Amino acid sequence: MAAGFSTASAKGVDFEAKITPIVIISSIIAATGGLMFGYEVGVSGGVTAMPEFLKKFFPVVYGRVEVGADKNNYYCKYDKQGLQIFTSSLYLAGLTATFFASYTTRTLGRRPTMLIAGVFYIIGVVLNAAAQDLAMLITGRILLGCGVGFANQAVPLFLSEIAPTRIRGGLNTLFQLNVTIGILFANLVNYGTAKIKGEWGWRLSLGLAGIPALLLTVGALLVTDTPNSLVERGRLNEGKAVLRQIRGTVNVEPEFADLLEASSLAKEVKHPFRNLLQRRNRPHVALQIFQQCTGINAIMFYAPVLFSTLGFGSDASLYSAVLTGAVNVPSTLVSIYLVDKVGRRVLLLEAGLQMFFSQLVIAIVLGIKVTDHSNNLSKGFAVLVVVMICTYVAAFAWSWGPLGWLIPSEVFPLETRSAGQSVTVCVNLLFTFIIAQAFLLMLCHFKFGIFIFFSSWVLVMTLFVMFLLPETKNIPIEEMRERVWKKHWFWTRFMVMGDQSCNRQEE
Repeated sequence: MAAGFSTASAKGVDFEAKITPIVIISSIIAATGGLMFGYEVGVSGGVTAMPEFLKKFFPVVYGRVEVGADKNNYYCKYDKQGLQIFTSSLYLAGLTATFFASYTTRTLGRRPTMLIAGVFYIIGVVLNAAAQDLAMLITGRILLGCGVGFANQAVPLFLSEIAPTRIRGGLNTLFQLNVTIGILFANLVNYGTAKIKGEWGWRLSLGLAGIPALLLTVGALLVTDTPNSLVERGRLNEGKAVLRQIRGTVNVEPEFADLLEASSLAKEVKHPFRNLLQRRNRPHVALQIFQQCTGINAIMFYAPVLFSTLGFGSDASLYSAVLTGAVNVPSTLVSIYLVDKVGRRVLLLEAGLQMFFSQLVIAIVLGIKVTDHSNNLSKGFAVLVVVMICTYVAAFAWSWGPLGWLIPSEVFPLETRSAGQSVTVCVNLLFTFIIAQAFLLMLCHFKFGIFIFFSSWVLVMTLFVMFLLPETKNIPIEEMRERVWKKHWFWTRFMVMGDQSCNRQEE
C-alpha cells in the first residue's frame, strides 16, 4: 500500500516520505469532522420546510406556507427572523467557539480539540432532537455550533500537517468531501422523514446528526496527534517517533529540523493573534473572505425552501435538493484527483467562470418568468434552473469548497497557525452567519436578483485569484513564506517589510 517518493525542500535537502496506511486511515478518520458540518448545512433547509416543524416553532411562517397567506408574494413567505436565527445561531456560536478552539489546538493539540468538538456536538444533537420549545431548540443549535467551531479549527490543520507534501491537497480535501457527503446524507434523510406523520419526521432528521458526531468522537480517541503539534508543545521525542511512523522511514532528520526551527520561532511569539496583524501575515488572513460570497451556503441551507419558492412542489423541492447534494460529492472527488496535479489556481479560475455563467443564466430565466407574475415555472424552465444550480454546485465543489479550507491551513507559519486557522474559521462562519441570517430577506426583496448579487462576487473573486493568489502546490508546509510569499510580485513587499520590522524589534 505504501508508495515511496521524496520532496525537495528549499534548503536543497530531500524530505523522504511514503504514503503510509496510518496517514490514510488517520486522515479518513479526522475528516469525519466535515460530516458534522455538512449534515448541519444540509439538514436545516429540509427541516424548515417541514410543516410540523414550522407549526410547532414558527406558526406565523406555517400560516403563510400552509394556509396560503402572502400568495401574491411567494418570495417572502419564509421571511421570518426567528426562522433565520434557527439556522444562523449555529454559525454565530461556531465563530465564537473557534477562538477558544485556537487555545486548545495550540496548548492541548489537534486531537483533543477534535474530541471536544464531538462532545459538544453530541449534547447539541440530544437537545435538538428532544426540543420542546424554541429556547431548547436554539440552545441545541448553539452547542452544535461550538462543535462545528472546534472541528473546523482542528481538522484542516491535522490533515495538512500529517500529509506528505505531494498529496497534501488531496488529503486535506477529504474534509470538504465529508462536508458534501454530510449534505447529501442530510438531504436523503429529509426526503424520507418529510413523509413521516407528526413530529417524528423532523426529530429524526435532527437526531441522526449524532452519527457523524459519534464517528469523530470515537475517531479522535484512535488517531495520534501531528508531529508539528507535538514538537510545538515540547514533546520532541514523541514528535520525532510519530514523524518516522507516518512517513514510513527513519530518515526524517531534514523534515524534523524544519519542525524544530518552526517551533523555535513559534515560542518567540507570545501573542499569536497580535502577530497576525503584522504586514507579512495580512495576505494569509485575506484568503478566506470570499468563500461564502459565492452564495453556496445560501443555496445549501435553503435548497428545499428555494425550490419550493421557485414553484416546485414540496416533494419535488426535496428531490431537487437531493440532486444538488448528489452532484456535490463526485465533484469534490474531482478536486481530490486534480488539486495536486494541476494546482489550486487552475481549479479556482475555471470554476469561477462556470459559477458566474450558471448564476447569470438562473437570474435571466427567473427574471423572465417572474415578470409574467407566474408562481410556477414551466417544466422546461424548471429543469434548466435545476441544471444550472447543479452546474454551479459542481464548480464550487471542486474549487472554493475544498480550497477555501486547504489554502489557509497550509500557508500560515507554525507560530501563528492555530491563531490563523481560528481567524479563517471565524471569517468563514461570520459570513456564513450573515448570509444565513439575511438570505430569506434578500430573497424576498431581491427576488431573482439575488443570483446577480452573488455572481458579481464570483467575478470579483476570480479576478482576485488571477492577479493576487500564488500557487502553493508541492511546497513544504513550513517553507511557504520563503518559497511562495516572498517570491510573489505583490505580496513580497509585505514579507520584506515584516521581516525588517521583526529585525528592528530584536535589535
